[in-house]
Amino acid sequence: MTLEQLRIFVAVATQQHVTRAAASLNLTQSAVSAAVSSLEARHAVRLFDRVGRRIELTEAGRLFLAEAVAVLARAEAAERMLADLSALKRGRIAIHASQTITGYWLPERLVAFHRRYPDVDVAVKAANTAQVAKAVLDGAADLGLVEGEVTDPLLDQDLLAGDRLLLLVGDGHPWCGRSDLPAAELHRSPWVLREAGSGTRSEFEEALRGQGRAPEELPVALELPSNEAVLSAVMAGAGATALSDLVARGALAAGHLHRVPFPLPERPFRLLRHRERGLSHAARTFRDLLLNE
Repeated sequence: MTLEQLRIFVAVATQQHVTRAAASLNLTQSAVSAAVSSLEARHAVRLFDRVGRRIELTEAGRLFLAEAVAVLARAEAAERMLADLSALKRGRIAIHASQTITGYWLPERLVAFHRRYPDVDVAVKAANTAQVAKAVLDGAADLGLVEGEVTDPLLDQDLLAGDRLLLLVGDGHPWCGRSDLPAAELHRSPWVLREAGSGTRSEFEEALRGQGRAPEELPVALELPSNEAVLSAVMAGAGATALSDLVARGALAAGHLHRVPFPLPERPFRLLRHRERGLSHAARTFRDLLLNE
């Protein structure tokens, strides 16, 4: 049974006349008759009685008409949904992103996407780099955005414009006002760092290794699970830290934090997707927006 056969049956049942049904469908009379006969023969049921030059629905035909109309309505609804998805009049994207990106970089891009496609639902969850990568691998996220390096071969990565790490201290810290800080002095201050697994932490530790310093040398006083907690602890005098310039911008401008001249790298952000899973039209469109800005 095909949708075309159902359309023909409904047209004949509605018109109660083969010729008029054929004209409304722009088909030949023989094609319409053949479609109805095929339905009846295949299922061994009589759908119409031929009464002179007229046709009438049998009891089986009347029962089948209600089902045929319902099936065609569902098919039309499915077709409209596909058209809406293609035109991005509906859809959903699940994005998991690291805290720095979620709080300071992503919102502007989300607003731009929402203005273009207001009917697409975008769900964002903040996590650290390791958790974001796992979410994309597990299928919980369509796209992931992270600062730290990810090495899983099942994840495709696109590099995006990112930020720079800054070495920061609060008022009264011995390094406040320094014009230079040799790497050999890093161990002379307590440190406040993000938790292991965060992109900020891993990028900072990699930068230290690049300068011949072991991250284990640093006396870490506090490990905290968010950028805001690290900022508050440093401003309260708990020690030095390394954070994104995006995170520190407001506190620096207000004079609550001070930058210590020390060479830390610029770092790209990474857009993750699963290599073996296809993206929805909405997710592909959002990815293209990020790649082409």
